[in-house]
Order: sequence, then C-alpha cells, then structure tokens
Amino acid sequence: MKRRIALAIGAVSAAYFFASSGGYSAEETKPAAVTAKPVGKSAVEAEPIFLRVVRDEQRVPQSLETSVVRYVGKEGKYAGVTVDLIGAVHIGEKSYYEALNKRFETYDVLLYELVAEKGTKIPKGGGKRRSYHPLGLMQEGMTEVLGLVHQLRHVDYTKKNFVHADMTPDEFDKRMDERGESWMSMMFKMMGQNMAMQARTADENPEMEMLMAFFDSNKELKLKRALAKQFENMDKMMDVFEGEDGSTIITERNKAALKVLEAQLKAGKKNLGIFYGAGHLPDMDERLRKEFGLERKPPEWLTAWEMRDAPAKPAAAKKPAEKPAEKPAAKKPENKPARKPAKVAK
Repeated sequence: MKRRIALAIGAVSAAYFFASSGGYSAEETKPAAVTAKPVGKSAVEAEPIFLRVVRDEQRVPQSLETSVVRYVGKEGKYAGVTVDLIGAVHIGEKSYYEALNKRFETYDVLLYELVAEKGTKIPKGGGKRRSYHPLGLMQEGMTEVLGLVHQLRHVDYTKKNFVHADMTPDEFDKRMDERGESWMSMMFKMMGQNMAMQARTADENPEMEMLMAFFDSNKELKLKRALAKQFENMDKMMDVFEGEDGSTIITERNKAALKVLEAQLKAGKKNLGIFYGAGHLPDMDERLRKEFGLERKPPEWLTAWEMRDAPAKPAAAKKPAEKPAEKPAAKKPENKPARKPAKVAK
C-alpha cells in the first residue's frame, strides 16, 4: 500500500512538473503564480505570494522564487503567536536549502510534510542508498540535468524542532476511498486542464522549447527557464485537484498539518514554521486567516533557482605589439696606416 501511494503521488507530481502549459502570453500583464484565495480584501491577494518567476524586461525568466509568509495573532487565544508558511520546491540550488536550514533553526517548532508512518525519521543527507523508486530516479535525474540538488539530501530533518505533520499512508488511502477519488480520474482531470491551457496559448510551443533546450550549448540554463514557466500555472493546475469539497492530496493533508499546528499551539509554542509544497499554501493561507484568525504579512522571497546569464568574461587586454629588435650597426673598417716596407740590407 505504501508503495502504491508513493508511486501515485509521484506520478501526479511528475505529471504536474512536466505539464505543458502556455506560461506568459501577450495579454498578461503579470506572470501567473501561486496566489492566495481572497478573504475580505482583493487587491493584495491578486499578487503572487507563494511562488513566482522573476523576469527581465524581455520577459526572460531570471529566477524561480518561493516565499516565507508570516501570520501574526493580534488578539484572542492566539495573540502573540507567529506562524510562517514556507513554500518548498523539491529540487533547487544548494544555497537555497542552506538558507532554509538556517531559518529553520529559529523556530520553536518546524512542521514538515511527508506521507509516511508516524515516527519515520529522514536521515541526514537523505540516506546513503540511492533510490530506485521511479519518482526518486526522476528527481535524481532532474538534479543532474538542471545542475540542482535534492531537498531530502540538503534539508536537515534530524533537528529536534522538526515535527512530522502529514497523513500516514493508511489514512491517505482511506480518505481517498471515502471521497470516491482515484489517481486515474485525477490524471484525466489534469490532462483536460492541460489541454485547455494549451488552447488558450496556442501561439506558444513549450514542448518544442524543452526539446530545443536539450541541444543548446547552455542546456542547464535553458531547461531551467523552460521548466520554470510550468510553475507559473501551479495555481490553475492545483485547482484541478480541488472542487467544492477539496481533495485528499491537498485539503485533507492540510487539515492533518493544521491539527498538528493546533496541538503545538496548545502546548505553548509561539514561533512556528510550516514547510510544505507551494501548491498547498493557498488553502493553508485561507485556513490560517479564517479558522485561526491570524493576520498575514507581506512575503519574503528566496531564490530557489538561479537563471540569470553568466556575466560575460572581460576580454583579455591586448599586449602592445613588440618592436622588432634593432640590428646593431655594422662597424666601419678602421683606417690603419699602411705599413712601410721593411728595408733590405745591402
């Protein structure tokens, strides 16, 4: 059962990760990204607050960024509490995970996602054995092709303040059965959404862009830029899993995480972080504001993928042409006085 659930989650994750979407079109004024669901106000919520792609003036992706968004309790039983939602991407720059590790040390408790049995411990470095699970192999291959590193190998889950906040495989499977959900139906929904998005952006060809990137002299950079565009539509892709009553993969897992959050708050913890995939955070944002009464602060952005062109190397200074060595002037023959002929004795 555990293997089936892990493989299914991996298949959906892989399908989303490689989903063919149109990305930016000429009609858009801002890049699509993972946004929050409106609660009361609307102007601020329209801005991306969990994941974004930063572009230059020519609309070329320069970085993929995730955010840390703080929620503060102003009154009531949660007054003085701070909760940070920390968006995650599962492969990124080594410097990205190093920055996250330093931040994680500042929390009383850091809640993290992982569909696994209770008490599961992730060893430091993700374990020495290489994964032969299809998803693991795909992610390992992605890190090598993109010049990135894997989250499980570089986030230190052995810290004492780390607390597992997710469903077990049995709980996950049971909730899917109760909801009448199946991985096949979710895959078909995603395919339908993907086709609809392609129809809206028929002037773009993401498949060809990906293919051409493999033959580019700077393959890592071009592939990162092509894949980053897929992330811009994460909110639309995740909507496929939801519906009126939500879904197991997002809604039920978020409920499980926030139950752990509530228990930690009752235990007297005041400064907490929740480290979850960026696609989970719009729903968590709504719950933290509605159910916990917390106030959201502006996001702080961290660079997960660096996609700027490498600075051009300065041209080597030309050495001044060396003048040919002058030949020494030929010596003039000395005008020695002619010798007088010797006298002959008589």
